[in-house]
Amino acid sequence: MRKIIVVHDPKAFKLGAPNVEVVSSKDYLTDPRFAQLKNTRIFNLARRFVYQSRGYYVSLLAEARGQKVIPSAKTILDLKNPSIVKVLSRDLDEVIQHSLQHKDKHDFTLSMYFGRNVNPRYDKLAHELYKVFEAPLLRARFVKGEKWELRSVRPVPYTDIEEEHIPLLKEFAAEYFGKKRYDTAREDRSAYDLAILVNPEDKAAPSNKRAIVKFRQAAEEMGFRVDIIGPDSIDRIGEYDALLIRENTHVNNHTYRMARKAQQEGLAVMDAPDAILKCNNKVYLAEVMEAHHVPTPRTMIVHSENRHEVGKCLGFPVVLKLPDSTFSIGVEKAKTPEELESKLDKILAESDLAVAQEYMPSDFDWRIGVLDGKPLYACKYYMARGHWQIYNWGSATKDGETGNFDTVKVDECAKHVMDAALKAVRAMVGDHGLFGVDVKEHEGKAYVIEVNECPNIDHGIEDVELGDEIYRRIIGSLKKRIEKKIGIPQTTTGSNAPAKA
Repeated sequence: MRKIIVVHDPKAFKLGAPNVEVVSSKDYLTDPRFAQLKNTRIFNLARRFVYQSRGYYVSLLAEARGQKVIPSAKTILDLKNPSIVKVLSRDLDEVIQHSLQHKDKHDFTLSMYFGRNVNPRYDKLAHELYKVFEAPLLRARFVKGEKWELRSVRPVPYTDIEEEHIPLLKEFAAEYFGKKRYDTAREDRSAYDLAILVNPEDKAAPSNKRAIVKFRQAAEEMGFRVDIIGPDSIDRIGEYDALLIRENTHVNNHTYRMARKAQQEGLAVMDAPDAILKCNNKVYLAEVMEAHHVPTPRTMIVHSENRHEVGKCLGFPVVLKLPDSTFSIGVEKAKTPEELESKLDKILAESDLAVAQEYMPSDFDWRIGVLDGKPLYACKYYMARGHWQIYNWGSATKDGETGNFDTVKVDECAKHVMDAALKAVRAMVGDHGLFGVDVKEHEGKAYVIEVNECPNIDHGIEDVELGDEIYRRIIGSLKKRIEKKIGIPQTTTGSNAPAKA
């Protein structure tokens, strides 16, 4: 397997790891030859790992390209959230107390280099933390109250490592990069009650009130006890066996944290944090669609050095997207070179990368619902009145915010539309979970616009053809995950779950 270390400045990187290529984060993100590599492991030692920085995108795009990467984008997000750090490190309490019992001070910082520490006394602690927070260079802070607690873990830029640690760091690196296998964190799950996450403040919630009632009824018929929970219930999530998210998801808010914590606590989650992370980012989507030859409108990943090529490559008007845009928020159309420059200024001030896409006018977009790799529903979402998108959040009236819809039988949907949708889901996330794929028809061909991991399931819209069966299928998918995990033979959709011991 080819091994590549990605750093901000290769000239400043002096580890000299054998048989490992060192490249800059800029080259990795912008040079097309790196997008084509297979059977490759990426070690991301970028200078910054904050959300939407170059370091973040190195990990995100490595995953999109089918390359193994350390740290993963999920790990990067986990590290910045104290509550997730606390949850993920819960099983390490014994080794933390044992390793730090001799310390007199009440504050201790531990540096971890490739899962090792310069002091052998802390080697076991460093190794165990690495298995949970898989990143090459880390620094952990512990605080002692009644006992020692892990307060934070953060990536350390190579340039911030103490000079006296460098000789041992080189030894650790040589040993580390010589490995053929790498430790990964284990995620354990158990089994049974259902939490449905909703948020009354969500103005574009993926399920209306009647749909939530339908979900609840279907779950109760199938043996679940159901609670409707809100964003403030994250500390209680371990009480449940499954989590169904019916709130618009975002990597940078409580929905991702809730999903991540639920997964770590052993719940079946719809949809999982990996799906939220991948589907919420248009840069990842663009890379995956290209790598798997899924038809999309002509697309460019835009950065500061190629922004002036957008108009020439894609023409006008051109669609511009923030990488984490959802429900048309953060999506704009530029009609002129002047508009393009102004809108790119705004987008690139928020993110190191943006997405530009050729404009394909249409009266409607298809939304294909996909559950566990199979078609669930097919809807036509028409453009909002007098607008170029399905959603017009600038409308002066409520009726003007969205267009009309038509729901059709799955087998009445055009085959090329359905094939494109299923191929896109398979490429993005595989065959597990609930997804909605937006597809445009243009000149007799189908083009995938995006893949949503928390698609609309509204009473009176997406359920028109299947009725209550659509809710039973979704709840049934969660139930199967639970039963499979705990080794119970698969039951039919309408059967009751066995009682808890």
